[in-house]
Amino acid sequence: MTCVAFSPDGRTVASGSWDTVRLWDVASGRELRQLQGHTSDVYSVAFSPDGRTVASGGANSITLGRSKENYTLRVFWDVASGSLLRLLQGNPEYVNRVVFSPDGRTVSGGWDQTVRLWDVASGRELRQFQKHTSYLNCVAFSPDGWTVAYGSWDSTLEFWDHRRAGDRKLLLPQGHTYPVVSVEFSPDGRTVASGRKYGTLRFWDVVSGRELPQLQGHTSYVNSVEFSPDGRTVASGSRDKILRLWDDLVGSRELGEFEKSFVYFINGVAFSPDGRTVASCRSRDTVRLWDVASGSELREFQGHTSSVESVEFSPDGKTVVSRSSDKTLRFWDVASGRELRQLQGHTDSVYSVAFSPDGKTVASSRSKDNTVHLWDVASGRELRQFQGHTDTVRSVAFSPDGRTIASCGWSLWDKTVRLWDVASGRELRQLQGHTYGVNCVAFSPDGRTVVSGSAYHTVRLWDVASGSLLRELKGNTDYIDSVYSVAFSPDGKTVVSRSQVLQYPIVRLWDVASGRERQLQGHPEYVCSVAFSPNGKTVAFGSEEKTVRLWDVASGRELRELKGHTYRVSCVAFSPDGKFLLSVSDVIRLWEL
Repeated sequence: MTCVAFSPDGRTVASGSWDTVRLWDVASGRELRQLQGHTSDVYSVAFSPDGRTVASGGANSITLGRSKENYTLRVFWDVASGSLLRLLQGNPEYVNRVVFSPDGRTVSGGWDQTVRLWDVASGRELRQFQKHTSYLNCVAFSPDGWTVAYGSWDSTLEFWDHRRAGDRKLLLPQGHTYPVVSVEFSPDGRTVASGRKYGTLRFWDVVSGRELPQLQGHTSYVNSVEFSPDGRTVASGSRDKILRLWDDLVGSRELGEFEKSFVYFINGVAFSPDGRTVASCRSRDTVRLWDVASGSELREFQGHTSSVESVEFSPDGKTVVSRSSDKTLRFWDVASGRELRQLQGHTDSVYSVAFSPDGKTVASSRSKDNTVHLWDVASGRELRQFQGHTDTVRSVAFSPDGRTIASCGWSLWDKTVRLWDVASGRELRQLQGHTYGVNCVAFSPDGRTVVSGSAYHTVRLWDVASGSLLRELKGNTDYIDSVYSVAFSPDGKTVVSRSQVLQYPIVRLWDVASGRERQLQGHPEYVCSVAFSPNGKTVAFGSEEKTVRLWDVASGRELRELKGHTYRVSCVAFSPDGKFLLSVSDVIRLWEL
């Protein structure tokens, strides 16, 4: 599995894998439906804020009946029916991330050195941000939807204001010396978290661009990072097979290492809307739910036929979405562990998935069709596609109001972060500035800022309204690392980033206002995924070490280790109330915290 996402109500999980998006019932773990059409990996899935649509993105083609459409990486699915709603075309290779704006009107994603914004309703490309010198790894909307942050393979993290046609660059935080692979805004939009290639999470102050203390502990790639809904916890997953939760962004306390028997990486982590649960996914075929408080595994979701890359809770915490390299997104019932449905339609692996704030829609991206897909969660029907990227869309994210989706391009040909109007499918604007592909994007809690992570240790904060770069966050430049995931804390004051230097993961906490950096240390190997708890006090990490770890954000102290997986934990996600944690490995597990 490659990605997971919770629906906004927390009842459903969407997952992406090889050529399939699947919907799962969180309560029962039952697969609800498959969204079929992708012919290669689905790299990203995301729910729309209302939970009615799922967007998916991945590789470069999607098959509909007997027709094969190339370069349509953003696919929109109707959650209720599973039907394909729209295709957004543009990228020649991959969509590695799809993200809805908080109002659900815009979606973003990319891989081709560009971040693109699409209007969800029309599918029209609104704007491109084309200043990355390398692939875009991640993209995120600020909670108010006005700022886009994206990270790139060129190690830059940029913030752009897309309110004005000029796409004003707000921040260009300095600090990352390796590719930015993940980025996320805190719930209050004041902080951006970025993950990079060598195990360190970085946090950035959005206003000043100052780097906050880093969170260190992972010993390998931090594949995913996420703030809890209250902004007090950060969850991270890594190639070291460990899922970690960090509490209060201070010190290095690990909340939990779920298990040490992983063979496969942790690709993604996600908090449930209440912050009580974290979902994780691994590179094989499972999604797991974990309880944040106790560290116990609650449930695992099985059904994907290939690697499970990431998971995400729906906003109400009742559902988990997982993405996989089997080209599907799957939704799971948190209470029962039952798979609710599959979202099918991706023609390649799903790269990224995200729930809309209302939980009615999921956005996803896949590896080769250069599109962001929007899905209706209830029906499983694809609603629309956002097309415009010219290469793989690595990451997608909804704005807090659900009106906008942010996506990022993941190649030298598309280094942009793009913002899309969810209602129309129109691209609103592009956020340009990364010199390499962008790995990850995330909105700040107020929706005004997007954080993105890229190669060469770069995390960038963007003003959503204008598209301008607010700040570039860069840490130690002695090494070349990639930021693979970024996330804002719930209060928006901190950004966590996950990056990698050789086999060494770096998790950094960045103070958004000042740009000051703090690292979280302690992970022994690859960090595959990271996520904040809803209250922002805890961070969860999934890794190759087959464990999920919880960390206290304030102290940086490791709180707990959650064990039980037999393969790497590729993704983690908290439930909206913070009581549960979802993890993805060979199976999807739900832990009661």
